Amino acid sequence: MKNLMLCTMLIFSLSLFAQEINGGPINSRTETGVIDGVYLKSNIPTKRLIPYEHVREADVIWSKRVWRAIDLREKINRPLYFPLDEFTNPDPETGEVEWVRNDNRWSLWTIIRQHILSGDLTVYSDYNPVRPSIKDGDKFKYPLLPEPGKNYATDSIYRDELLYYLAELGEVALDPYLNIYGEDSVDINGELVYPPRDTIWYTSKDIIQYRLKEDWFFDKERSVLDVRILGIAPVRYLKDQNGTISGTWTMFWLYFPTDCRYVFNNYFVYNEDNGARWMSFDDYFMKRRFSSFIYKEENVYDRSVEKYRVGVDALMESQRITEEIRTLEHDVWSY
Repeated sequence: MKNLMLCTMLIFSLSLFAQEINGGPINSRTETGVIDGVYLKSNIPTKRLIPYEHVREADVIWSKRVWRAIDLREKINRPLYFPLDEFTNPDPETGEVEWVRNDNRWSLWTIIRQHILSGDLTVYSDYNPVRPSIKDGDKFKYPLLPEPGKNYATDSIYRDELLYYLAELGEVALDPYLNIYGEDSVDINGELVYPPRDTIWYTSKDIIQYRLKEDWFFDKERSVLDVRILGIAPVRYLKDQNGTISGTWTMFWLYFPTDCRYVFNNYFVYNEDNGARWMSFDDYFMKRRFSSFIYKEENVYDRSVEKYRVGVDALMESQRITEEIRTLEHDVWSY
């Protein structure tokens, strides 16, 4: 009986500990101690982050910076895209919406949005706020930060800035001064005011790509060709008023080594082959389990592949860059 009580208390404490770390779904109900499965999946929610190997500048004898895109339409990348989340219709009285998410695991976008709102991830603008035509946000130069001591809930200016990256505003009514009852909207001073516009939050189904910025380098101390992801950026379609796709938009950048790794480390990625071997999102990126293509490499012109290759030729150029990196590792050794 004592062993049973001790086991129940241990399961309950581990459940609370796991939920406190990531705030995500776990297979235990803390209210009753019931486990949805044979055992408590506590490894991923509670595991500690494996730090990067220290690299000295003197030990790096070769490096190349590349930018690659992960297309979520490919089947191998489905663990990043699913499960989908959604928002309910606004409550007619309060105007609030409910964020509906999966009970077992979250998509990468759901995790990113959750931790942006909680303040664990810093959003970096993709462009220069002063000169929007300059797209150098992948250098992490333009962070969006709340005032010291404030957060998303208490800093209205910071909340309005984030709204541009996480949602879009609905269309303005034909007569902006009419409220839902068809009457003029008047504030306490008797002046006409604009009614609030609907907020359309971006969900997982809106994300079509993730872009990575990474450095490949050869470390002579360890005698290995290694890679470090520096940043990750979600991408969605740009659409006009008729819903016609007019292009793509890199929404924002996140710094991967410190911000993203500590968040992704405690969330499950679905494994289609073995349900007992779900890995974390950090392991998923470390083991390169995704499919991607290079759309830019560092070059003297600072141009992307699409500037000089189109269609199949662009994919062939991406493959050529990949083979060039692989060949360098092979040529370092002599047999």
